[in-house]
Amino acid sequence: MANSVQALKRAKQAEKRRQLNASQRSAMRTSVKKVLAAIQSGDKEQANVAFRAAQSKLDGMARKGLIAKNKASRSKSRINARIKAMA
Repeated sequence: MANSVQALKRAKQAEKRRQLNASQRSAMRTSVKKVLAAIQSGDKEQANVAFRAAQSKLDGMARKGLIAKNKASRSKSRINARIKAMA
């Protein structure tokens, strides 16, 4: 447990930030799952719409440092390849 006022404040801030990061990470994963679900259903137009939203989320997370830039790029590339592979 924190022994000083400053350490207590830092602990509170860290916990608030952890919860925010977890929420944002979850939203990012959900947006990616929506794209994959649209691909699975075979709806290319819906997949493209969902991909644009997921792309924005991935870029935002990379910009904030929640995920690595390469991970965002790799995810976008793989999802886009799946969309292009559709009929």
